[in-house]
Amino acid sequence: MLPIHDALPLLKDPCKVFITTHHKPDGDAIGSMLALYHYLVGRGHTVTAVAPSEVPEFLRWMPGCNKLVNYEAQSDTAKNALKNADIIFGLDFNDFNRTKHLEQLVEELDKPKIMLDHHLFPKPQWTYGISMPEKSSTCEVVYDFINLCGDNALITKDIATCMYVGVMTDTGSFRFPATTASVHLMVADLMTRGIDHTRIHEEVYDSWSEGRMRFLGYVLIERMEIFRKYDAALITLSRKDMNLFNVQNGDTEGLVNYPLSIAGIRFATLITERSDEVKLSFRSKGNFDVSKFARLHFDGGGHFNASGGRSKMSFEETILHFKRILSDIHPK
Repeated sequence: MLPIHDALPLLKDPCKVFITTHHKPDGDAIGSMLALYHYLVGRGHTVTAVAPSEVPEFLRWMPGCNKLVNYEAQSDTAKNALKNADIIFGLDFNDFNRTKHLEQLVEELDKPKIMLDHHLFPKPQWTYGISMPEKSSTCEVVYDFINLCGDNALITKDIATCMYVGVMTDTGSFRFPATTASVHLMVADLMTRGIDHTRIHEEVYDSWSEGRMRFLGYVLIERMEIFRKYDAALITLSRKDMNLFNVQNGDTEGLVNYPLSIAGIRFATLITERSDEVKLSFRSKGNFDVSKFARLHFDGGGHFNASGGRSKMSFEETILHFKRILSDIHPK
């Protein structure tokens, strides 16, 4: 993989650009994709941004979100854009399999593929790229990329709003360890573009439906277990649980973080039964590396304190397996 600055000449003249992100996109995925979309359109490029699956409800207000193509609902449009693209950007992931439906299509294309990411262990599939785990978010990486291009002056209010969403959500509203001085300097710059940070926070965190609020209460009362011996907590959600509350895309976002608010809990896990697989989310405080844990036990990875994985076992078997390996965990 060649360094990212070697890719800059590719953007010198207007071309067709395809942008995508990971399946089940979050705030950083959508924020970084839309920020890059607006920036490249402003540079005169023809850009198609494709989300591999539906955008969560709480992000649909974002500027330009109506321009996104949902692969699951508009696969022909996405495939045509990918086929005709001159350049492919992958944001907030470093392994093609994180795009799910798009994996084989992207892998087989002999076109420049550019990665902008902040996760560990990027796969050697990219033509150009940058993956900086020390960065707070992919939105911060996109911000650095725009500055590398010498285009700070092109950051509009819409671009700044999208980047703010990504850095805010991926830093837990600026409280996680990845909130470095560079993050605050970036946010200070974004503020000069006229963003409404109060409204952004309200749109993301204060726009729940009544059903989602009641679902949260059910989860914390009925589906959360505490393991004091290991300073750990576990939330398990079956398809039956989610059908009971008509859970929508994005309604489980952030659930795994709640147990970490309990005094003494250093490690939290969410196990979710999906239609096609069992997904796991891991969060920790302090020196417990959930990225390593996810790689060792659940074919996953991510960041030191925030990672994910998957299980090929059934939902019930996955829960039992997790509880068996708790004795190997030392999250203190």
